[in-house]
Amino acid sequence: MGGSLENNPVINRPSHLQGGLRMGAKFPQQSTTQNHRQALSNIDQNIIGATLCPSLLNKTGFLGKVENCNKNTSVSAYGSIKRKFAAQLMSHQQTCHEETKKPTLAASNSHGLEEYCTSIDVDGYEETSDVPVPMFVKHTEAMMNEIDQMVEIEMEDVVEDPILDIDNSDVKNPLAVVEYIDDIYAYYRKTENSGCVSPNYMVHQFDINEKMRAILIDWLIEVHCKFELMEETLFLTVNLIDRFLERQMVVRKKLQLVGVTAMLLACKYEEVSVPFVEELVHISDKAYMREEVIEMEKLMVNTLQFNMSVPTPYVFMRRFLKAAQSDKTVELLSFFIIELCLVEYEMLQYPPSLLAAAAIYTAQCSLYRSKQWTKTSEWHTNYSEDQLRECSRLMVRFHQKAGTGKLTGVYKKYNTCKFGYAAKSEPAQFL
Repeated sequence: MGGSLENNPVINRPSHLQGGLRMGAKFPQQSTTQNHRQALSNIDQNIIGATLCPSLLNKTGFLGKVENCNKNTSVSAYGSIKRKFAAQLMSHQQTCHEETKKPTLAASNSHGLEEYCTSIDVDGYEETSDVPVPMFVKHTEAMMNEIDQMVEIEMEDVVEDPILDIDNSDVKNPLAVVEYIDDIYAYYRKTENSGCVSPNYMVHQFDINEKMRAILIDWLIEVHCKFELMEETLFLTVNLIDRFLERQMVVRKKLQLVGVTAMLLACKYEEVSVPFVEELVHISDKAYMREEVIEMEKLMVNTLQFNMSVPTPYVFMRRFLKAAQSDKTVELLSFFIIELCLVEYEMLQYPPSLLAAAAIYTAQCSLYRSKQWTKTSEWHTNYSEDQLRECSRLMVRFHQKAGTGKLTGVYKKYNTCKFGYAAKSEPAQFL
């Protein structure tokens, strides 16, 4: 620092600094910089009374503590930080304004001031027209603006689309098994592939094809509705048919017998009241005898190794509908769409969980005429909207042609008052 110090705004220090550097004070004659800094460190501790000072604010350690505030800090904590800095800032600005008007230090003390200014970073000050504004003022204001932005971002994250606790209302319901529900569905997701079949297994059948399968399932949906069976029974019936046909060659005239027997097994597994074998024989127009049904039952359970406990789309439908916060209208339309998929052979390429999620997504889009897939649904289904789009487009196509052609069993079922005339809903053609 050369030249006169009178006109240098940096030397206009507050009075509490001037008190520590009195005129004519003698410093020990030390040859190393380290000793000078030690002496000035002692002076800092004795003369700096304010909590907020340039030498501290220009330290990365102090600012780092504040800048390391992350989004996990509560909004109230940000508020307290802002109030503290604002109070200290106003106090220090007032002190600087009052005491910069006092006489400057004499040139005889220039050697000591050079060392002190070096320790507090002289470049940190900027001169204005009236009062020199310390750089830490700008740093503090910028930091407070960052805190405001962090609080706004945190509030937006909370408001936008939170993941809801869909089991909170069932905590006191023992049938909901809230304590184990996540483990149950994790197991379903892990084992769902064991109940799936190859999407091209029909090529190994020499006497039947996918069209005959579609006719059989369309007829079984009408039988299921006539007997007023549970929804689980229908989905398990279709699963048993596909798994059996994948492993066993069947001639054309025995295909209906396979369907009737699969429904009998599903009823024994799911229903409280099981239809009599004679009722199933009668509804098939007595094409088979009772003994034939019993023999086919033995063959099926042995071929499937008595494995009836497989995740079907139904178990995922119930969970995903709850995650979607759906009403009765969405529920009925979702089941209408997924039962249309039971008839279609090409839908065997998708796992049960994806079919269930895509059916609900398609139903919501059909009713609300816009894409509807919340963070809660994505969390519980483990499927994003992009993953559902391809399957959903096929479902829209099936919805469009549901009332046409010869296979109208599902359409007739859901075109009644009991099922809310769900079949009359407009398809989501924009998908």
